[in-house]
Amino acid sequence: MVPSPAVGLLRSALVFGMLVLLKAASRIFYRPDIGFIGKTPKDPWANIRLVAFLNHTSLFEPVFLSGVPLRFLWRLASHGVIPAADKTTGRPLVGLIFKFVAHHVISISRERDHTWFEVLNKIDPGSMVIIAPEGRMKRETGLDINGNPMTVRGGIADVLLAVQSGRMLIAYSGGLHHVQVPGHFTVGVFKTVRLRIENIDIAAYIAEQTARGGEENFKRNLREDLERRRDLNCPVDPDSDSPARPRMTALK
Repeated sequence: MVPSPAVGLLRSALVFGMLVLLKAASRIFYRPDIGFIGKTPKDPWANIRLVAFLNHTSLFEPVFLSGVPLRFLWRLASHGVIPAADKTTGRPLVGLIFKFVAHHVISISRERDHTWFEVLNKIDPGSMVIIAPEGRMKRETGLDINGNPMTVRGGIADVLLAVQSGRMLIAYSGGLHHVQVPGHFTVGVFKTVRLRIENIDIAAYIAEQTARGGEENFKRNLREDLERRRDLNCPVDPDSDSPARPRMTALK
């Protein structure tokens, strides 16, 4: 059953209200160090179709909403598509919150099954997809929960090919283990949270990755490129005395 426009608008309003509350709370409890790197358009928030979040370390990553404008929050509330692990959405409180961080929050099994194709089917010409391409969280060891290196998975290639055009934001997290470590119940407050953002033309990026070996190597090239960018552009630990590596411009 397709929801009526009125129901869709009501959900968008509820989601927007939740996002505004998260943004306000984040500004109270955390010090944002957020900015753009590389060549940035005059309006870096215009025509965003995809946000790829790299260095996924904690479920507290909505604290980065403190650095985005309200129009980005409304777009997320009215046109956002977020695939979320069923393990996360199934949690009693956290799962309920995550179900209200975008217009479409779709529980996925992390396998290439019907749940993943449901995500792709929700992408339309107005959608803005937010995805964590690594597909799981980094633990205190620097590895995933199974002791494996944090690699980029191939699902983001499907999303890029579904979107085709517009702008992509690659968001490089400095890590949030100083705020909350996966599996721990303690939460740190009044900490600095660092994020660097790169704004990229999607069509040009697809063409660039396809040119290196043809379409059959697109997914592999994409994974390797995003891992390289992550390792180069993620800022240093917020509690370190060292400055963040990438040169940045202020948020607009």
